[in-house]
Formats: sequence, structure tokens, C-alpha cells
Amino acid sequence: MAERYGDAEKSDEQLLAMHAMDSTNRYLGELYERYIPLVYGLCLKYLRNVDDAADAVMDIFEVLVYKVGRYDITVFRTWLYSVARNHCLQKLRRKGREVPADDAGRIMEYAPLVHLLCEGNDDAELVRRLEECLGKLPEKQHECIVKFFYEDKSYADIVAETLYPLKSVKSFLQNGRRNLKICMERGDETD
Repeated sequence: MAERYGDAEKSDEQLLAMHAMDSTNRYLGELYERYIPLVYGLCLKYLRNVDDAADAVMDIFEVLVYKVGRYDITVFRTWLYSVARNHCLQKLRRKGREVPADDAGRIMEYAPLVHLLCEGNDDAELVRRLEECLGKLPEKQHECIVKFFYEDKSYADIVAETLYPLKSVKSFLQNGRRNLKICMERGDETD
């Protein structure tokens, strides 16, 4: 989408301002597209079902169309994260399910790392460290992280390409994110 409209270099705030002046949802769509992996990951963590998470991603975009104009949004990513989290919690409440406290904590804990993987960062040192940490991951974790976050592959795509079982792909992604987080926090490049 970014290449089609030439808006990839625009900041979230610029796209929000352009959306406010435009009668279409073109700029909101571009903005949301940036965060689909983060929203999908969050929904998957809460809902624990690939189909429910995919449906929630679409539902959340529909909700955004109406909500964006009603709020004074200073940091879109943070606001979107809250909207997505609340949407998932509402779905769980309707089904009579609750999110265990430790899962909610883990979701919040990984959000900055997932954002860094999905969106990238202008901090060259941080990007360099991330690339070094990626290189230290076990091969299967590295492969799944790259396919999911950099190549925007779904779980099903990764399973089809690698022939790993779905549970293994989920495990490689979870363990890979955890190992990246640990490596990034340590800043330790000599492992």
C-alpha cells in the first residue's frame, strides 16, 4: 500500500492529519497497514485462535474508521494498541473467557520488541543490535521471525514453506521473540 500511494515516508501524525482532511479512508488504511502485524500478534495472544485473530484485525479497522475522528490522538501506535486490546477483551468477555494476568503482562512486555521488528527504527545503533541479535537466534527461530515480521508471512504461509508443524512455528516465534528481547536488553554482543 505504501508504494502505491507514496506515503511510506510520512509519519503517523502526518497520515492522521491527511486523513482528517480527506473524505476517503486511504490514509487511515496506510497507517493501519503499518501496524497490522502488531495488531494481529496482540489479537492472537488474547484470542488464541488464528481465525478469531484475523477477524479481529478486520473488525478493528472498521472500528477505527469511526473512532479516529472522535479522539485527539497524540501517539497513534499506543492508541491503536489500546483499541485493539480493548476489542479483544470485549470479545473474550462476550464468550465468557478471561485473559490470565500473566498473559496480559507478557503481551505488554513484548509490544516494544514486536513494534521494532514490524516497523523498524531510525536509531541505527538499535537496528544494528537487533540484526546482530537476530543472527544469534537458532536457525528455526531466525527463519520464522524473518518470515513473520519481515516478509509478512502468516502462520499458514510459514507452515507451508518450512513444513514445520503449526505448534512448532508458534513456539519458534514465541521463543525467538523472547530470545531477541533478552539479547536486546543485555546489549550483549559476545554470546
